Amino acid sequence: MININGNFSDNNQILTPENRGYSYGDALFETIKVSNSKILFLEDHYFRLMASMRIMRMEIPMTFTMEFMEAEILKTIEKNELLSSSARVKIQVHRNAGGLYLPTNKEITFIISAKALDADFYLLNEEAYEVDLFKDFYVAPGLLSTLKTNNKAINVVGSIYAKENDLDNCLLLNTNKSVVEALNGNLFLVKGNTIKTPPLADGCLKGVMRQQIINVLELLPDYTLVEESISPFELQKADELFVTNVIKGIQPITKYRKKVFINEVSKMLLQKINVKIRLG
Repeated sequence: MININGNFSDNNQILTPENRGYSYGDALFETIKVSNSKILFLEDHYFRLMASMRIMRMEIPMTFTMEFMEAEILKTIEKNELLSSSARVKIQVHRNAGGLYLPTNKEITFIISAKALDADFYLLNEEAYEVDLFKDFYVAPGLLSTLKTNNKAINVVGSIYAKENDLDNCLLLNTNKSVVEALNGNLFLVKGNTIKTPPLADGCLKGVMRQQIINVLELLPDYTLVEESISPFELQKADELFVTNVIKGIQPITKYRKKVFINEVSKMLLQKINVKIRLG
């Protein structure tokens, strides 16, 4: 059952040729994890979506409060009989049909869907996970690249490239040739007691789990977090590399080219994130 502007339908065929998200990429989305009716990091998701809608110059309805979003997510979970399990919830927002590049309709439509997930909390995947650089196309530094729009061509083509080359993921570069992120999440690099992640100005996604990791690291005096550009040359010198997103939590990278990595810091951080969720 899909929630369309608060009304439920089991008809997935809702797309029309005039849909602006389909025609022009005039759409945003949030992917949220819900565990036993608890929406993880709701406030972060809500404020990211609101900020993204403003950047896209979408008109935000007065009713679109955080409480409203929470209620609509929980209604969708209930309709799909997922109140007592974990779910992946996707919220899509698009500007309504009208106009060409210039919209003639200011109103928006939201769609909420939900699918079951196996794990309530985040589990560390310690299996082999190999990555390499994807160099066919580059991310543009700047604010638009930090948004979760449905303009994800580079992620799609990069995912196909990874599969064709027996890789588990690829790392994206921006036009300055700095490492920006993975295909499906933010990147962190550990070297000694310093942990680096690319700054938003480099064009990386403004990830919700990225922010959770930053928040945790700020409370750990043994580590220094820096938001700085990462050169491809730094990857093979690192002790650890890991990818973050709200569905998987933390995914350690075990191999980049000939370099093999440990996962001590990622394991420690994942435990702290799980404790934060339990206590939250």
